[in-house]
Amino acid sequence: MIELGYSLSNRFPDPPQTDYRSVGVRSLRHDLFCGDIHLEAEGGELATSWGWVPVLDFAWAVCDIVEEIDRDPAGGRSSALQQSELDFTESADLLRFSRRFNWVEIRADWTEAPPLTVRHGELRREARDFLHDVIADLADMHEGLADNPAVWELQARFPRMP
Repeated sequence: MIELGYSLSNRFPDPPQTDYRSVGVRSLRHDLFCGDIHLEAEGGELATSWGWVPVLDFAWAVCDIVEEIDRDPAGGRSSALQQSELDFTESADLLRFSRRFNWVEIRADWTEAPPLTVRHGELRREARDFLHDVIADLADMHEGLADNPAVWELQARFPRMP
């Protein structure tokens, strides 16, 4: 079981004049909603404490990565190592995802904590739930965000799983 979470930063507030209804993908992914993220699974936790991680971008990127490491036609039966990385634009640190068979190992460059290991299906479900929860939270705080076409497209691309 894995749990993804976040907290927004008071040090990097979003510009008050932002029109969330029409803001572009680049701003949604890199300029807004900064904070910290954490991943927790049996046996450990990986977290940032920088305050500047774009939370919506993190949720979006994890959904992309989960799909990227599932491109082998053999799926969970594949012994081939499938890897992907999430880079943090303001630092050289990476969050590394490695899948073999149906297991995904998640390792963070910025800590010596042991990697987290989770089932691929659980990671996919949690990543999508996390994305939708982040969008719902941010839409409650920022008028017009729920009406942004890029947000609609993102939600349609990564629907919640049953």
